[in-house]
Amino acid sequence: MGNRILLLIDEHDFEIELNDSDTANAIWLAAPFDSTTNAWGDEIYFEVPVKNALENGRKVLEAGEIAFWPEGSALCVFFGPTPVSTGKAPEAISEVSPVGRLVGDPRRFEVVGDRRKVMVRRK
Repeated sequence: MGNRILLLIDEHDFEIELNDSDTANAIWLAAPFDSTTNAWGDEIYFEVPVKNALENGRKVLEAGEIAFWPEGSALCVFFGPTPVSTGKAPEAISEVSPVGRLVGDPRRFEVVGDRRKVMVRRK
């Protein structure tokens, strides 16, 4: 883990510690940028100005993990089960590239809803 970004949504800020993958580095280099959130179960995702192929792909993640979804050029924040989860673990609709983790309790992300402005900044 190394670089960090901040997600600024309404009056909340969330810190993400990125891993050392090429995809995580591309997201860090793309910041700052703004986007709009989409909610899908206990996942929030939003478009990012990055185009990368799948890297270390997985479908099942842990609460608090952050991943890049190549099909939608989106950053996904997983904080609980999604509509396709078969248990309590978050599950993506298709394979995603893990890029980091939320710093702190992932349930803090429950306050974020659909169609919220998100500002992504380097920390």
